[in-house]
Amino acid sequence: MHATFPAWIPQRSSTVRALLILTSIVTSTTLGYDGSMMNGLNILPSYTDYFALNTTTTALNTASVWVGGCLCIVYSRVPDWIGRKWALFYGAVITIIGVILQAAAQNVGMFVFARFLTGFGTGATAIAVPVYLSETLPVNYRAWGLGLVYDAWYIGGLIASGTTYGTANFQSTWAWRLPSLLQGVFSVLCIVMLFLTPESPRWLQSKGRTDEAVVALAQTHSNGVVSDPAVQHHLREIIETLEFEKFHKPLAIKAVVSDPSSRKRIFLAGTVAVCTMLSGNNIVSYYLGTMLDQAGITDSTTQLEINVILNAWCLCVAIGGTFLCDRMGRKSMAILSTLLCAIMIFIVGALTKLYGTSTYTPGVYGTVAAIFLFQGSYSVGWTPLSVLYPPEVLNYNIRSVGMGIYTFLANGSGLLVTFAFPFALDDIGWKTYMINGVWDFVQIAVVFWTWVETKGRTLEQIDESLDGQKVEVMHGLDPESLGGKSGVGGWESDEGKKSKSGGVAEVTAVG
Repeated sequence: MHATFPAWIPQRSSTVRALLILTSIVTSTTLGYDGSMMNGLNILPSYTDYFALNTTTTALNTASVWVGGCLCIVYSRVPDWIGRKWALFYGAVITIIGVILQAAAQNVGMFVFARFLTGFGTGATAIAVPVYLSETLPVNYRAWGLGLVYDAWYIGGLIASGTTYGTANFQSTWAWRLPSLLQGVFSVLCIVMLFLTPESPRWLQSKGRTDEAVVALAQTHSNGVVSDPAVQHHLREIIETLEFEKFHKPLAIKAVVSDPSSRKRIFLAGTVAVCTMLSGNNIVSYYLGTMLDQAGITDSTTQLEINVILNAWCLCVAIGGTFLCDRMGRKSMAILSTLLCAIMIFIVGALTKLYGTSTYTPGVYGTVAAIFLFQGSYSVGWTPLSVLYPPEVLNYNIRSVGMGIYTFLANGSGLLVTFAFPFALDDIGWKTYMINGVWDFVQIAVVFWTWVETKGRTLEQIDESLDGQKVEVMHGLDPESLGGKSGVGGWESDEGKKSKSGGVAEVTAVG
């Protein structure tokens, strides 16, 4: 039996999976664009002079996006109410409105409000994307798909750094208005591609829409073959897990407070939120210009050029880290990344102290090299893990609410450091890096003692580990016996493969 799709819906599962990943990637590109754009704007005289910025207003303009992100915790139940796709859609719409207002800003107040709105929109998409993608992609694509989401942070950063470099010579406010306006392009692309992707089969099943759920599974697993053994097995696995949670787990909000397993899941997701913001990366992401000033590089053109190269470097490293997440495992990658961050930020601090006010060129460029190695250390692990690990450890019952809490903690931590770092860099300079390096070792200890490994496992299998009890799926049937590759829900059976050549033609197109 084959599913019936509208004529505009892709029939090949490989195409659908690619569209799912691309739809999610462009949302994080907005976040990366924002960070690098503000880095560039804080360097541009046309921006700082227009708003007559000082340390306080610079921090306020930059950090206000995190305030909006914090408040998007009120959005955390929206994906449960209206679906993952529509929650992502409305988040993108809010982001576009904020971007337009930012580009039209006439004063600091309007600029701050626009960035607040942009932060709320990007926070809403940050809640919806990991939930949507983790519940829709097959397991053997999940690490790559989710990992690439925040790898695209650097694609946005690269585009923004190139844009601000290109507009730096504009003799008008368009030097900062145009980069601001272009930030909305990614949200527009997201909205367009959403019409070509399926809804989360887990959400559909939770609403009793089994026929639609099996079609969604068939779209991503078997080229529309709903009778495929892999699809049928995965559907029953989802049904039985949702039934288990319905009768054995409290409601989402209550579970966060009263259920020990749910509290552990929230804690694990929360550690990612804090670690991704407090590892020291936000100093480089938002105040690279100040860092370079203190390192001895004060020319704004040179700083913008370094910003472009840094984003290209981080993109390459993050893609490599995404590949390693499924090889080394999530826990090992988190420890390795944080350890390297700690070492490199100590070196950045030491070199800044020794050569920041000197004219010794090798020392100055040694500091720049250390900054590159620090950002690479962060990008190899925390960039893919920040969107990969939280939705894996959060079960369906609390996944949307948990991602809301995660986003709140991440934005709250981001707000803290983004607002505080300008003052810290002004007052204690290189000592800021040393304090952050000590904190990184605290993070290593937390990850080592508390994290649970999730690589190579379906969401339902991860639930079994964290709940301490096994949900019987299909009464003990081994997925291997169904003719598919190993990894429940992550394989295509022989029937699904055959449909690539001849079966696709049997999917009825309407419209």
